Amino acid sequence: MLVFVYGVFAVAATGRSAIQLGTEAGNAPFAYTLSLVAAVIYLVATTCLLLGGPSAWRVAVVSCVVELAGVLSIGVLSYVDTELFPDKTVWSHFGQGYAFLPLILPFLGLAWLRVTAPGRKAARPVP
Repeated sequence: MLVFVYGVFAVAATGRSAIQLGTEAGNAPFAYTLSLVAAVIYLVATTCLLLGGPSAWRVAVVSCVVELAGVLSIGVLSYVDTELFPDKTVWSHFGQGYAFLPLILPFLGLAWLRVTAPGRKAARPVP
């Protein structure tokens, strides 16, 4: 389910940022470019979660950490400097335009990655 949600965000952020940059780039170039960056991060995370394996796991962790840092910093910046964010983007206002899921998703991703860490010992079954 987590991979599906990441995939939906990858497609949504890519589509929205591409349309915004293609048709309204002059209105908020910084904000729309950040949406494209978010889309790339979602695409990388989705791909790595699907692939699995130690290398993909490490890249997924980095993606989720960057995603979390992005949504937190852009969320704050979008309230502090509203001129940079005249239109809603994926991470502006902590993902308010997406029901705050961009704020919740990296925490879920990191929790899942913690549970599925390569080399993590599986819990012993109770006799």
